[in-house]
Amino acid sequence: PLRRIPSAAGRGFCPLLQLPNGAADIPVSPRLLSDVVIDRYDIPRVCPREVETEDFIRYHFNGSFHVDGKKFDSSHDRGKAFISQVGLGRLITGMDRGLLGMCVNERRRITVPPHLAYGSIGTGGIIPPDAVLVYDVLLLDIWHPDDKVQIRTLSKPESCNRTTVASDFIRYHYNGTLLSGQAFDSSYSRNSTYDTYLGQGDLIKGMDEGLLGMCVGERRVIIVPPFLAYGESGHGTKVPPQATLVFEVLLADVFNPKDDLIVHVKEVPETCTRRTATGDYIRYHYNGTFQDGTAFDSSYQRNSTYNTYIGMGYVIQGMDKALHGLCMGEKRRIIIPPHMAYGENGVGKIIPGSAVLVFDIHVIDFHNPKDPVEIKITHKPQQCDLTSEADDLIQYRYNCSLMDGTLLYSSDQYDSPSTTTLGTNSVILGLEEGLSGMCVGERREVIIPPHWAHGENGAAGVPKSAVLFFELELVDLQKGVPQGYMFVWLGDGPDPLFPAMDLNGDKKVPLEEFSDFIMLQVKEGKGRLRPGVDTDSIIKDMFNNQDVNKDGKIVEEELKPASEEPQQASKDEL
Repeated sequence: PLRRIPSAAGRGFCPLLQLPNGAADIPVSPRLLSDVVIDRYDIPRVCPREVETEDFIRYHFNGSFHVDGKKFDSSHDRGKAFISQVGLGRLITGMDRGLLGMCVNERRRITVPPHLAYGSIGTGGIIPPDAVLVYDVLLLDIWHPDDKVQIRTLSKPESCNRTTVASDFIRYHYNGTLLSGQAFDSSYSRNSTYDTYLGQGDLIKGMDEGLLGMCVGERRVIIVPPFLAYGESGHGTKVPPQATLVFEVLLADVFNPKDDLIVHVKEVPETCTRRTATGDYIRYHYNGTFQDGTAFDSSYQRNSTYNTYIGMGYVIQGMDKALHGLCMGEKRRIIIPPHMAYGENGVGKIIPGSAVLVFDIHVIDFHNPKDPVEIKITHKPQQCDLTSEADDLIQYRYNCSLMDGTLLYSSDQYDSPSTTTLGTNSVILGLEEGLSGMCVGERREVIIPPHWAHGENGAAGVPKSAVLFFELELVDLQKGVPQGYMFVWLGDGPDPLFPAMDLNGDKKVPLEEFSDFIMLQVKEGKGRLRPGVDTDSIIKDMFNNQDVNKDGKIVEEELKPASEEPQQASKDEL
């Protein structure tokens, strides 16, 4: 009688003839065999499924005679695994019984007595009558007509704002193996994702189903039965007919052709008096990644902002759209579908085709080429009799920074305030504008667009096309004289001039007397010397210009122009 006892692995049961331990390793008389004898000599550690009645299986075997070990058949020799359904009489009875309970990758030796094989007749001149047959079997695959696609999630990101649906376009990596573990394909080996539409018949049916509901960054195992894969035909030389396929998948990207730009505002400054518009020129930092977090570019790594005009087609369509309506200092995350980025072609080896791009941007500054200098008075003294203008010599304190608050320069870095003469092109045009019309003690905040500052080329320590922010305080103001002059009258000068210069009335004016005369005019507020230049040097230059004959004194005739010369005196003359 037959007896069902535990298999060698303790999983399921195999029909065995009750024999002493080790009996499977010794010759057995055919007359002693009433049922198949099974030797499970190689069992995998993991066996998620065992063969049951009505299952289809794919296996390799070597068939030999028990009596002499001579081989009569082999699927290995034919180079093609054998496929059959178990338990429905499509195999000899001994094999129908002997294959039950097998695991994929299990190896077992099945000894079949004649009455469960080809009996007393044999078959085809190959199997003699009353032959005991021994099959050495390696199971490669199991499936059932009622099988479904199996999905096992390996890992999933904590945040998942979107899952795949039919009609989405996806990019994913995968390793493809047979149920036995034999690899047949891998996107990793090509260093390229597999890109396709989902749910539109571009994939085998099982993958169209198994890839639904995935998040970017999710990993899952998808097991596809043959009838939802390549079926009876197989695929090329790597996927045999009726093969169950196992895919380990990592979803890298997903979008839908109907997707629009997605903008997440991450940080907005408390004060935002102006937002970007078409025609503005913007400087911003960014980190560029794909949806799975893989970085492809960063302005921070170059230590240089990305600078461009807005709405004029200088950047990809999605970025051009996303750069509208931003404040200085604002931070945004921008998700751009490929049809608004680099499309199906991508960019070289940097951006793959059909890639969704994620930009985290930080706006440093922006301006319009028509922008004027912006001046805001933060403090003004009650008494303001004199204001700065061209030719004045001024002293001022300042802090110069970028619009994000990065300090570039400060007068505090030096021992004394900065000094300049207005109108001499000694400072950038925007600063000249900001320093004009100030009272001593007045403080201002001045925003200077780059076309009033250092322009597209920048300067030492100043980035290209940077908008500058100045905090100014006027410390001292000395009224000046026009360019080319060393002294000017603040009203009508003495007429006649020489008697006024000749302080001692001796009809000649040496340098010392000339100096006393000039300083008296300055003291009495009737005249003004050029500020910021050594007084003695100026007066000596003026004297030398009037001392025509260079005899060390000025006489009245030297103040009169010659009749043949123009009546207008030179700038350096009184």
